[in-house]
Amino acid sequence: MAVPRGRPLWIALSGGLDSSLLLTLAARAAHRAPRPLYALHVNHALQPAAADFERHCRALCSRLGVPLFVERVTVERADKGLEAAAREARYAAFARRVAPGETLWLAQHGDDQAESVLLAALRGSGIRGLAAMPARRDWRGRQLVRPLLGVTRARLAEEAAALGVRWCDDPSNADSTFDRNFLRREVLPLLTERWPAAAASLAGVAARAFEADALLDELATLDLARAGGVPARLALDVLRQLSAPRQRLLIRYACQRLDLPTPPTARLDTLLAQLEARDDAQVHVAWPGGEARCWRGHCYLLAPPAPLPSDWRSEWDGHTPLMTPVGRVEIRLKPARGAVQALVLTLRRGGEALRVAGRGRRDVKRLLQEAGVPPWQRPRQLLAWHGETLVAVLGIAVAEGWEQC
Repeated sequence: MAVPRGRPLWIALSGGLDSSLLLTLAARAAHRAPRPLYALHVNHALQPAAADFERHCRALCSRLGVPLFVERVTVERADKGLEAAAREARYAAFARRVAPGETLWLAQHGDDQAESVLLAALRGSGIRGLAAMPARRDWRGRQLVRPLLGVTRARLAEEAAALGVRWCDDPSNADSTFDRNFLRREVLPLLTERWPAAAASLAGVAARAFEADALLDELATLDLARAGGVPARLALDVLRQLSAPRQRLLIRYACQRLDLPTPPTARLDTLLAQLEARDDAQVHVAWPGGEARCWRGHCYLLAPPAPLPSDWRSEWDGHTPLMTPVGRVEIRLKPARGAVQALVLTLRRGGEALRVAGRGRRDVKRLLQEAGVPPWQRPRQLLAWHGETLVAVLGIAVAEGWEQC
């Protein structure tokens, strides 16, 4: 598979059969057609054998003359399963070491693909889940490539034996309490005994699902353009015209574009049921890691805001950039005449009023409404005070005798 000229090729090296063989083959190819080749080993430190895997990787890379980089990670399980947490830590290590524009080869093979399809089906996944692992994809500006997806593990073992490649067997692969190991050790052998081409057939399901998913993405792209083209702000009149399956597709696609977790089916159905609510109903549907709000003809998709500290305040000179609980302040604020005054920033608490030039006394609530600030963002509005006098609703309005730029 082609790698951009002049850019390095990285091999994710676990130390097992698949990655050890892949690195060996890549090293041979690099000798014939020289290019920068690096190996990356992620040590999860989850079992005593982890040190053996790292030693094997160092020895293999030394024999092949390939520079090895080792990333030691801490797997934070939180509310995730161990496999998901380890994968998250591994990909974070990939992002730290592999630069945007570079290519990383992963060693998953045809049997891994078959297991992924079965897992997705058993978990009730949709088309994207059944597409399993793509042979190539862009990930955060990096190319992730799986050149062995069309090859069975048995064929890889034959090739490794022919080349004299050594590898480490992961003891955890024998633990059938893990879903993937159960499929690998108990289920797939039975399926293959009955249907010898089972792995290839399941890989074919993944390929066709991948194609279908790409077509659905094209449809969602068209619907997103009709809905305003901004994933975080979808026009409700367009959403309401779509069929329920296309509504679900568009919202999931928009969440993916925003790097938000897609809503579970029950939460998504709750949101769709409320799309016809009055514009002043302030629809709010939340799920882990994301939420949707409907207001003034639009459906907003966003991450849940971080809790605000109570009674937050900070001194400010009116011009120095300042980090606040709601982001960095870059605005400059000064009196129309005279020297810069000592100011204090606070968050909105309610009931404040500002005397605006030419308009008189105005409630901050009314100013935010007129500026089109959504209700859920109003508690996060920064206010600037000079003594006991409110002199600015930052980014919205300033008091008489003050300037904002």
